[in-house]
Amino acid sequence: MQAFRGDIKDFTTGSINRAIFLLAVPMVFEMVFESSFALVDIYFVNKVKTGAVSIVGLTEASLSILYSLAWGIAMGATALIARRAGEKDFKAASHMAAQAILIAVVFSVVISIVGIFFSKEILLMLGADKAVAAEHYRFTQLMLVSNIVIMLLFVNNGIFRGVGDASIAMKALIVANIINIILDPLLIMGYGPFPKMGLMGAAVATTIGRSIGVLYQFWHLFNKKGLIKLTLKLFVAKMNMIKNILNTSFGAMFQFIIGSCSWMFLAAIVAKSGVEKADGYFTAIRICIFTILPAWGIANAAATLVGQNLGAKQPDRAEKSVWRSAFLALIFFAFVALVFFFFGENLMRFFTTNEISVKEGKLCLNILSIGYMFFAYGMVLTQAFNGAGDTKTPTYINIVVFWLLQIPIAYFMATYLKMGTIGVYVAIGLSESILALISIVIFRQGKWKFVKV
Repeated sequence: MQAFRGDIKDFTTGSINRAIFLLAVPMVFEMVFESSFALVDIYFVNKVKTGAVSIVGLTEASLSILYSLAWGIAMGATALIARRAGEKDFKAASHMAAQAILIAVVFSVVISIVGIFFSKEILLMLGADKAVAAEHYRFTQLMLVSNIVIMLLFVNNGIFRGVGDASIAMKALIVANIINIILDPLLIMGYGPFPKMGLMGAAVATTIGRSIGVLYQFWHLFNKKGLIKLTLKLFVAKMNMIKNILNTSFGAMFQFIIGSCSWMFLAAIVAKSGVEKADGYFTAIRICIFTILPAWGIANAAATLVGQNLGAKQPDRAEKSVWRSAFLALIFFAFVALVFFFFGENLMRFFTTNEISVKEGKLCLNILSIGYMFFAYGMVLTQAFNGAGDTKTPTYINIVVFWLLQIPIAYFMATYLKMGTIGVYVAIGLSESILALISIVIFRQGKWKFVKV
C-alpha cells in the first residue's frame, strides 16, 4: 500500500530491497498500463482487415523517433531531478521540471508539422503496401500530429520518477489506459451510438486517453502539494537549465534513436515478406513490448536509486541497488521466456485467426525467447548509466550493437543467406545478448560514479 500511495520519496536511507520494492512496484504497473495500450489496440485492430495491423506496426516504427525524443528528455529530467532530490534541493528540481516540459513542447510542434504533410510518404518509405498506405495513412497522420500528448505523458512521468513519486506516474497511465480500453471497441467497431471508425478509432481512443492522463499529471504538478511545485512563472525559458537538460538528454535521445532506426530498418525488411507475415511479426512485437515494458519499470527504479544516492554521496549504495534490480529483472524475463517458448502459438491465436500470421508470430516469439534473459541486464544497466547522468556510454554501446552488428547481421541473413524473417529474429536476439555482456563489463569499471550533473 505504501508503494501504491507513494508515501516514501527519499530512497537514500534504509533497506535497499525495500527501496527497490517501493519504487519498482508502481513503475512496473506504470509500464504494464503503458504496454497495454499496444495490446488493446492490436486486439481490436486485428478485427478490422488484413493490412491494418501492419499500418499500426509501421506507424509505431515511425513514432519510435518520437518515443526516442520523449524518452531522452524524460531520462534527462529523471537524472537531473533525482540528483537534486538526493541533495534535497526541490526548488531547483521544480525549475528543471518546467524547462523539460518547455523542451518537449518545442520538439512536438516540429513533429506535428512533419506529420501533417508527410504521413503517407513515411509509410511508403518503411515498405507499406501502396493500397494499404493510401487507405490508412490518416491513422499515422493523427498519431504524429497529436504527438504532444505522448511527449508530455513521458516527460511528466520522468519528472515524477526522478523525485521518487512513481505512484503518480502509475496512476496517470491507469487513467489514460482505462479510457483507451473503453473507447477502443466503441470507436473501432462502432458499437451503440458511436461511429464505426475502423483503424482511425484506435488513434482517436489512444489520443483521448493519453490527453486525459496528461491533464491528471498537470493537476498534481500544479497543486503545490508534492515535492515538485510548478507555477506559470517557471515556464520562462532559462537557457542555462535548458542546456543542462539537453546535454544530459541528448545521449539518452540518441540511444533510443539508434535503436529506433534499427527497428525501422528491421520493420522494412519484414514488410517485404508480405502483409500477412508482417501482421504476425508486428503482433508478436506488441506482445514482446507488453513484457519488456514492465521490466523497464524495474530498470527505471534502478535509475532513480542511482540518481538519488549519487546526489546523497552514496555511490556504493547506488551500485548495490543496480545489481539487485538486474537480478529481479532476470527472474522476470526467465519466466516470460518460458511462456513465449511453450505458449507462443496460444498467445498469437488470442490476437489473430490468420494462420500465416499465427505461424510467423510464433516463430518470432520462440526465437526471441532464447536470448530473452540477457535483455534484463542490458536494460537495467543501461538505465543505471542514464540515471547517473552518464548517457554517453550507453549511446556508444548502442551504436556498436545496433548499427554495426544488428542491422548488418539481419540484412545479411535475410537477404544473402535467404533466411528471410528468421534472420531478422536471430539478429535481434544475438545483438541484445551482446549488449548485455558489454554493459556488464563497462559498468563494473565504475566510471559512472564520478559523473557530475
